[in-house]
Amino acid sequence: MESSVSQFRTMSLPLLDAEVLRTFVVIAECGSFTRAAKQIHRTPAALSMQIKRLEENIGRAVFLREPRHVRLTGEGEILLSYGRRLLKLNEEALQQFIAPAIAGSISFGTSDDIGTRILPGVLAQFARSFPAVQVDVVLTSSRESLARVDSGELDMALITVGNEGQEMRGEVVHTEPLVWAGREGGIAVQRSPLPLALANQGCVWRRTALDALDVAGIPFRIAYTCEHCAAQEAALLADLAVAPFPLSLVRPPLKKLDKEGLPELAKYQISLVRSASNPVTNALAGHIKEAFIGL
Repeated sequence: MESSVSQFRTMSLPLLDAEVLRTFVVIAECGSFTRAAKQIHRTPAALSMQIKRLEENIGRAVFLREPRHVRLTGEGEILLSYGRRLLKLNEEALQQFIAPAIAGSISFGTSDDIGTRILPGVLAQFARSFPAVQVDVVLTSSRESLARVDSGELDMALITVGNEGQEMRGEVVHTEPLVWAGREGGIAVQRSPLPLALANQGCVWRRTALDALDVAGIPFRIAYTCEHCAAQEAALLADLAVAPFPLSLVRPPLKKLDKEGLPELAKYQISLVRSASNPVTNALAGHIKEAFIGL
C-alpha cells in the first residue's frame, strides 16, 4: 500500500516544460527579460508569463527582479544547472531519432596535453550522440599528427600553433596564455643557469620559452627533454626544473611563476585540422569546439 502511494505521488509531480526551461536559461544568461525576448523573438510579457508558470510549478522564485536586470535566486541557480542538463539530454534524445544517421569511423590525432584536458569528456559525449561512429585516437606530437593528416593516416588532428614563420593550418579553436610553472615553494627557479623541462624540437612552447630567455639574457640549461607534458610535469613536481605550461594545466602543487623575474611568455593557439569535410568529421569537430568553450 505504501509503495502504491509513493508511486502515485511521483506520478502526480508536475513536469518541467522544455520550452519554458529554454526560456528560463536564456533569461538567466542574458540577465534581462528584454534582451532575452529579442533573442528568442517573443515579447517580455510572454516570457514573464512563462516564468510565472515555472515558479508556480516548483513553488519557488527563480529570479530577483531589479529595475534593469534580473538576478538568479539560490533556487534559480540550482534550476539553471538542471535546466541546462535537461535541455542537453533532450537534444541528445532527439538526435537519436530525427537527426540524420551518422555511422562510420574516424581517426583523430592529438598531443597528450590537449587530450587530457578535453578528450575524455568529448569522446563520452560524442559516443552518446553518435553511437554508430568508431573513434580511433592517436596521442603524438603536433608535428607528427599534422604529417599523418597530410599522408591520409589521420582524418583530423588538434595541433598547437604559434612558432614564428609556421604555416597556419586549420581552424583555431582555442587561444591560451603560456606561463612559467614550477613547484609551489620550490627552489628550481632560483638556480642559475635556470633548469628547464621542455618538449622536443619543434614544440611551440619550447621555442617561445627559449626565445624569451635569450631576449631577457637569463642563462639556462635544458635539464629534461621529453615528448609528453606528463613527463615535464613530473620534473616540476620533483622541483628539478621549471617549464612553459598552458595556464589551464597549472594545478597545485604546481604554481604560476609570476614574481620570480622570468620573462613573460606569449599566448599560443590550438588549431583543428581536417583532411576532409564530411558528416563524421563535422560532428566530432562540433563537439571539440564546444568543449574548448568551457575551458
